[in-house]
Amino acid sequence: MTMLLPDAAWRHRPGLDHLLVALGAAEGESRYVGGAVRDALLGLPVNDLDIATKLDPHDVVDRLKAAGIKAVPTGIDHGTITAVLPDGPVEITTLRRDVSTDGRRATIAYTDDWQEDAARRDFTINALYADPLTGEIADFFGGIADLEARRLRFIGDAAARIAEDHLRILRYFRFLARYGDNEVDSSAYAACVAAANSLMALSRERIADELMKLLGVAAPISGLRLMIEGGILQPVLPEVDMSGVDRVERLIAREAESGIAPSALRRLAALLPPDPVLADQIGARLKLSNKARKRLVVALERGEQAQPLRALAYRIGIEGAIDQLLLDPLRQVTALAGLEGWTPPKLPISGGALIARGLEPGPDVAKALAEVQKLWVAEDFPDGARVGEIADQIVSKFQRARQ
Repeated sequence: MTMLLPDAAWRHRPGLDHLLVALGAAEGESRYVGGAVRDALLGLPVNDLDIATKLDPHDVVDRLKAAGIKAVPTGIDHGTITAVLPDGPVEITTLRRDVSTDGRRATIAYTDDWQEDAARRDFTINALYADPLTGEIADFFGGIADLEARRLRFIGDAAARIAEDHLRILRYFRFLARYGDNEVDSSAYAACVAAANSLMALSRERIADELMKLLGVAAPISGLRLMIEGGILQPVLPEVDMSGVDRVERLIAREAESGIAPSALRRLAALLPPDPVLADQIGARLKLSNKARKRLVVALERGEQAQPLRALAYRIGIEGAIDQLLLDPLRQVTALAGLEGWTPPKLPISGGALIARGLEPGPDVAKALAEVQKLWVAEDFPDGARVGEIADQIVSKFQRARQ
């Protein structure tokens, strides 16, 4: 029996029909491929849409331009063109076969054979194609049966697939965590363990991107445990051990309890040893952005344990305060309710107002203002009238000290 792609909102995106006409879908020139087909069959939301085509990439560009569709040559040397539609991009890649690979990049040749293109993909569940018009699925390697069984299999020999692209080691554990039943294919796991050192050959950006995707899935724990047990992360993150996985597991429970949206970066902070300096060094090694490294450092800082949450949020920002609280098992997640809908206010008084109260202009003004702010924060940000009383009190204290 032929399996058909279920109907869903993403198949009716504005401009998609026009794109499919330009790409000769009715003539069998182009099909949906990969994640969109996989997730549609599982009833999951489809965000990224990929199309595989028999057309040469330069022909794709010409056809899109003729149809008035913006074409961006994002990876034209590898056969990939991005079509920009009103609801977002669609990646169009010419069918390919590998000529040679070194584990980091492949030399490819174009083909018009769908099965040859499928054979160079990583997992059976990612090598599914769908006719955009009829919805008919083309499955060359048993991907549909594997999806139904929640089974993750490499296409062909696992070691050979990993040798073609070392990143597939990390992708294996991410896909296992998201789509597998976590009963590991022993030959695939053994191939990943045997090749773990080859991760050293990859750029740190690719490793970080894949690690963040793994940490972002709903249930990454079993995948992370398998990685630690097999020494997968040892070559690139020797600092991470099973206690880090325990911290991530605890954090995920606290995220769920508090209703706070999961964050891959917060989970990375939990995975790393609780040392802000080391976290910054690891962030630099993974080539994370300065903003991401700063968030890691702030999340792992431990200041005054008893500091009220709003006072902490005022000092380090709401995001940092949420991270710190969720990562600290000694603090109750119920405290996060105090930040709901709250924006850190601005101190409603200036140095000029202290001078107007009789404080001598000079260095004392900044010192006095800092004391006013400290009391104002300690009293949970009272309104202007109370701030006026605090200001009078502080000005009088400074005046007495001057006498």
